[in-house]
Amino acid sequence: MALQDCIFCKIATGQIPCHKIYENDSVLAFLDIGPLSEGHTLVIPKAHFEKLDQCPPEILSGVIQVVGNVSRAIVSALGCDGYNVLCNNGMAAGQEVHHIHFHVIPRTSGDDVFTEWKSGSCSKDQAELLANRITQNL
Repeated sequence: MALQDCIFCKIATGQIPCHKIYENDSVLAFLDIGPLSEGHTLVIPKAHFEKLDQCPPEILSGVIQVVGNVSRAIVSALGCDGYNVLCNNGMAAGQEVHHIHFHVIPRTSGDDVFTEWKSGSCSKDQAELLANRITQNL
C-alpha cells in the first residue's frame, strides 16, 4: 500500500478527522471508529511502518509509552476492570490497516469481548527446539 493511500497516515496528517485522545510530534492516539468496547483507542506512530518489527526502537519506545499513559487514562475515565493491548501484524494476524497500531480495549467483567482463547500444547522437546530456532534468529 502506498503511503498516500494509508488511512492512518491521512489521520496523522489531519487529512481525515479523528477523535484525538493524545498527540505529540511522533505519536497519535485516537478513538477507534469501530470500537469493540466504549473507549477503544488506537495508538500509532505518525511515521508509516507496516509492522512492529519494522518500526525503529526509538519510535516504538515512544509509542509504547503513550500506550501506557492512554491505558491509565482510560481506566481512570471509565472505571473499567481491565484492558487489552493488541497489535496485529500482517494479514494472517488480522491486521486490516497496514500501518502499525496498538489497540487499547477497555474491558469489564462479563463483557463478551474475546470470549474464547484456544490454547494448544507443546512437548518439552518441541519447546526446546522451537526456542533454539527463534534464539538463533535474534
